Amino acid sequence: MQELIVFGVLAFALIFFVWGKFRYDIVAITCLLILVITGITPVDEAFFGFAHPAVVTVAVILVVSAGLQNSGLVELIGKWIIKLGDNPTIQIAVLCVTVSVASAFMNNVGALAVMMPVALHLAKKSGNSPSSLLMPLAFASLLGGMITLIGTPPNIIIASFRQKEMGVPFSMFDFAPVGIGVTVIGLIFIILLGWRLIPKRISGNKKDENYFNIEDYITEIIVEEDSKLEGEPLLKVQVISEGDIQVLHVVRNNYLIHAPDMNMVMRNGDIISIESDGDDLKKFLEKSNCTLVANKKNKEGEKAIGSEEISIVEAVVMADAAISNQTAVSLSMRNRFGVNLLAISRQDKKIKKRLDHIKFKVGDVLLLQGNPEKINESLQIMGCLPLADRGFTIGKPKRIVVALGIFVVSIALIITNLLPVQISFTLAALAMVVTKTLDLKELYQKIDWPVIVLLGAMLPIGTALESTGGANTIANLLLKVGSDLPAELSLVLFFVTTMLLSNVINNAATAVLMAPIAVNIAHGLEVSSDPFLMAIAVAASSAFLTPIGHQSNTLVMGPGGYAFKDYFKMGLPISILITIGAIPLILFFWPL
Repeated sequence: MQELIVFGVLAFALIFFVWGKFRYDIVAITCLLILVITGITPVDEAFFGFAHPAVVTVAVILVVSAGLQNSGLVELIGKWIIKLGDNPTIQIAVLCVTVSVASAFMNNVGALAVMMPVALHLAKKSGNSPSSLLMPLAFASLLGGMITLIGTPPNIIIASFRQKEMGVPFSMFDFAPVGIGVTVIGLIFIILLGWRLIPKRISGNKKDENYFNIEDYITEIIVEEDSKLEGEPLLKVQVISEGDIQVLHVVRNNYLIHAPDMNMVMRNGDIISIESDGDDLKKFLEKSNCTLVANKKNKEGEKAIGSEEISIVEAVVMADAAISNQTAVSLSMRNRFGVNLLAISRQDKKIKKRLDHIKFKVGDVLLLQGNPEKINESLQIMGCLPLADRGFTIGKPKRIVVALGIFVVSIALIITNLLPVQISFTLAALAMVVTKTLDLKELYQKIDWPVIVLLGAMLPIGTALESTGGANTIANLLLKVGSDLPAELSLVLFFVTTMLLSNVINNAATAVLMAPIAVNIAHGLEVSSDPFLMAIAVAASSAFLTPIGHQSNTLVMGPGGYAFKDYFKMGLPISILITIGAIPLILFFWPL
């Protein structure tokens, strides 16, 4: 009975992870509570997962990564990269190699976030499509994370699981022989062929030096007395625009009219929600004498910006953004952050609500207006990454040297087995704060708390899967399917299963669920469990097929203008190549 409950909980988790209606940490906590209430997980062990070394390690590595970013080291590299020529192959090669190396030693999303503005600058400067650069950059961040213990949460989880099962964890560079090989294979494909498979959905624009034009912005305009739309049918929107502008709905007297009749006559004060790219929107505003709703509110006396001088910037909502799952209204954006929300771009689905009632999602691109002297600080507080040109703040040499010194010492302590990874990096995080490489107020902001909660809740669920016999049942099922196959092909089957799972749920959750199954399969085949655990480390980080499998993929979706299917076009061949390349490498360095 308990085994069936655990399977039911796992099915519930998978469905809600894929659905995405509720954030994955909320789903994980719900599943944990179900197991506690049903008596499968003892009450006094319910929150043991939050004290697990893997959870602590992930948290402190995020802090150390933030310290490296603040030191100016990565931005110094970006300053050099920005001098590259117009050849897209060279641009992609340098960007991807840089990000993959950085991702081996710092948070994947952090490395990607720092390099995204560099990539967008290069795209604008050379007239190339940003879509040709951003997906390769995201994929490179996933590849680089496979190289070291601290490169990605699945590696930390697998190392901890191995220590629990065998008494000895994977060490810092145990992942390197396989990880480097897989990374090289992936990078060669991306640089020579992969980027050419990506549709060029956004054209480089050299005319507008202020910001990039993102496709499919949703914004609101208001009809005023001098507007050419007043007294005219809604159909005139398309006549005036002479471009591709789609009317979504109309607000009249605070009443929202979905799919309005295009013969509806416009009145003074009507608000029209439209979908358009940046160029068409700009032309339409000029020709129609209409005003963006946010600007109209400022004219009526709301001085939230705090200055007559304003600037407009495009920014993408980061994975750990404070505004995630909030609306402009619930956040009081004008009062709290001093910015106006002018428009929003979301690639995966249509938006059917008023602009200021739309809940922000990771990867959304926001068009924001604010005081040019304060808007960068506001974006940082909000958890958004500016996509327009930004001045690189090169860290003082002293900070770079201190940050690198702290990091190198922490790595040395781990390699020499003087301290375990969670203790060494906790010391490193403390040193980053003491040396003011990282501000104290940033310490907790830089931790991706949803991931921490996910791990803390999922680890007891993984334990329940093992203790109730569920892991053994799944392992026996996989063994039965591959009963006539040699152990090597069973490893392939397990690898592909893990890879597919990682494309629909968080990679850390994938590692937690698959680790006990890997050990049971190895025991059933009477072989070493190491190759199966190493297969999880690679496969769980190979989420190349969808934008939801990893935060890096989600982060570039809006700025790159990608559709869901675009990931499959480059993701499928690279997934096949990695499977073909990883299995022999795993079997060579970690034999059955």
